[in-house]
Amino acid sequence: MRMLPVRLHPGDDLRRALEVVVAGEGAAAAFVLSGIGSLRPAMIRLAGAEEVTVIDADTELLTLSGTIAAQVVPGPGSSHLHLSVADAQGRVIGGHAGYGCIVRTTAEVLLALLPGWHFSREIDPVTGWAELAVRRQPGR
Repeated sequence: MRMLPVRLHPGDDLRRALEVVVAGEGAAAAFVLSGIGSLRPAMIRLAGAEEVTVIDADTELLTLSGTIAAQVVPGPGSSHLHLSVADAQGRVIGGHAGYGCIVRTTAEVLLALLPGWHFSREIDPVTGWAELAVRRQPGR
């Protein structure tokens, strides 16, 4: 495991930028250990919801965690990130981080890169959702 501190910049798509960083480091799998910063908009899929909630206002990124699959295309095999954000009144909301969460001023993230591992998403017959599949990369 190798730690990688990352700072994302204004205008970066939080989720996609992290996938690109991980792929650029030659890793196929990583965990987000910590993340803070600010977003506008925030794209959040709430628990049990099928549609994304769009918060088109300045928000503080309070927490960010999850898994990153170093694919740069959304869909099966993509990352699974959770976040919590606070609005200007301090109200907090959290859920799944969608593509389109745009960094407002900064995002400071600590990644744990996992050389020799590959993450993907496969439909789980019990949950019906695309769940994490963890595999060793060949030759490692």
